[in-house]
Amino acid sequence: MESNHLNPTSLETSLQDAIVLVVEDNVSNFVLMARLLGYMGIHSEWKTSGYEVVEYADTLPRLDLILMDIRLPYEDGYTALRKIRSSPQLKNTRVVAVTAEASEEEMRKARQAGFDGFLGKPLDPDRFPDQIRRILSGEPVWEIW
Repeated sequence: MESNHLNPTSLETSLQDAIVLVVEDNVSNFVLMARLLGYMGIHSEWKTSGYEVVEYADTLPRLDLILMDIRLPYEDGYTALRKIRSSPQLKNTRVVAVTAEASEEEMRKARQAGFDGFLGKPLDPDRFPDQIRRILSGEPVWEIW
C-alpha cells in the first residue's frame, strides 16, 4: 500500500501546503504555535502527548514537520521520536524538539537521539516564523533562545 506521506526533504514545500503536527501538553504553548503557524498560512494539528503520535500522524494526508515537546505525559518526546523513526511512512519526516529544558546538554541529547532541530522555550514570536521557514526549507535549526 502506498503511503500518502510526502518526503519532506523537498525544498519546494509551499508554506500554504505545509502541515505541521504540534505535540505539546501545554494549551498556551500550543495556541501560540498554532496562531503563529496560522498567520504563516500553515495548517497545524495537535496531540497532547507522544503516545500514539505515529498512529495519529498516519491518518493525515501529509505531514511536513513535527514540533515535539520533550517533556510529555505518558510518553516523552524521545520515546515518541524512536517510534516515528521506526515508522516506514514517517521515518523521513522532520521532527524538531521544542522544550523549556533549553540547555546545551539537552540540545546535545536531542541531536544524539535523532531530532532534526531544537527550539528552546519560551518561543520568540518574532523569530518563530523565520525558524519555521528555515526548517521547512530543509535547514537544520538548533537554537536554545
